[in-house]
Amino acid sequence: MPGGTFDPGVEKERAGLYINFKAAALNRITSGERGTVVIPLITDWGQHKTFIDIEEEGQVFSNFAHDINDGEMLLIREAFKNAKLVKGYRLNAGTPASATVSTMTVTSHYGGTRGNDIIVKSDVNVLDNAKKDVETYLDGRLVDTQTGANISELQPNAYVTFSGDGAIPATAGTPLTGGTDGVVINQDWTDFLSATETQYFDVLAYPTTDETLKASFVTFIKRMRDDEGKKIVGVAPGLAGDYEGIINVKNGVKLNDGTMLEAVDAVAWVAGASAGASITQSLTYKAYDSAADANPRYTNSQIIAALKAGEFLFIHDGKKVKVEKDINSLVTYSQDKNKRFSKNRVIRVLDAINNDLQSEFSESYIGKIDNNADGQALLKDAVNLYLETLEEAGAIKDFDSQNDFIIDPVLSVGDSVYATIGAQPVDSMEKFYFTVRVR
Repeated sequence: MPGGTFDPGVEKERAGLYINFKAAALNRITSGERGTVVIPLITDWGQHKTFIDIEEEGQVFSNFAHDINDGEMLLIREAFKNAKLVKGYRLNAGTPASATVSTMTVTSHYGGTRGNDIIVKSDVNVLDNAKKDVETYLDGRLVDTQTGANISELQPNAYVTFSGDGAIPATAGTPLTGGTDGVVINQDWTDFLSATETQYFDVLAYPTTDETLKASFVTFIKRMRDDEGKKIVGVAPGLAGDYEGIINVKNGVKLNDGTMLEAVDAVAWVAGASAGASITQSLTYKAYDSAADANPRYTNSQIIAALKAGEFLFIHDGKKVKVEKDINSLVTYSQDKNKRFSKNRVIRVLDAINNDLQSEFSESYIGKIDNNADGQALLKDAVNLYLETLEEAGAIKDFDSQNDFIIDPVLSVGDSVYATIGAQPVDSMEKFYFTVRVR
């Protein structure tokens, strides 16, 4: 369903929901399920240019041939600390590894150097010496066993395929070789962004330091939010996007095991935490899981300068590594986008209103409700109920059901409905000014 912003008096061609967010009337609708992150990966195993859903740790190994704590899975692990669902997308294809034993050829299922860690063993079956037990090992771990007499009987498993004619040859252990990871070019990143348009998610991680790619990323996020009506948020390192839909990560962290994460790595954690946060939560002073220090640490004056520049950074408060302030990159304010739009909790509320209305209206209203007094009254009741729910949840405050959702009776004719929503998102306490009087 199309959406986005609109100019009063300029009619849209496609049926859809078009919403303008104004600082004077901050919009906010029902809070749908949050917690989905999309993240591109350059890794040594996995299906190429396909979204892989990770909802539990075990799915990491089955899809990427690594445990979640392996270094190759760092980005997924950091995102998964807070996200409910991580959609991994492998950018590189690579070359499969292979091995030949007599007339049998074994080829890794995917391209990448991880295929070079595969060994195939074959020995006589203890119950039937006319057959062989064929075992597939990945980095010493037995991942598949099957029994047969001829090569044609062997079935592909999650890691290798078998081909050839004749009886299965015996081998004490043949390693696969020749697997390469391949080279990622800018077009692969472009293809990734295009592919995300078909996915449903909350936050898009973009872990790259390439300035050309980051510029394209800003254009993409703005188009999705302003033209397509998909209120997603993008997270990237060192990206002064000056836009409420872009979070600009300034620094990284040092993990408890000594691993040093740069800002480009910490993008994954920020994306996961942003997606996992509800519309009534702020990430300000949220502790970074398993982190020992900020990388690098900044002085007080440097932190103040970073905040003024719209940079999301980590600090060490003497005990824990925490988020300094849950802000996005917006630093140029206007009548329509004031300073409150730089707060990610406020944006989560506004985005929830847009996304929830998009979903509900496309399901229950567009093309189904008469555009007359009765239909508009039904619409008003539904939106008011939604906003009241948000107020009860602490997402907005001071909601007035009589005046905060108004349908314009003059413009709302034919197949068009024009309405304004007045809603005030609740922010979190972040600054405390106490006066201590000595008696």
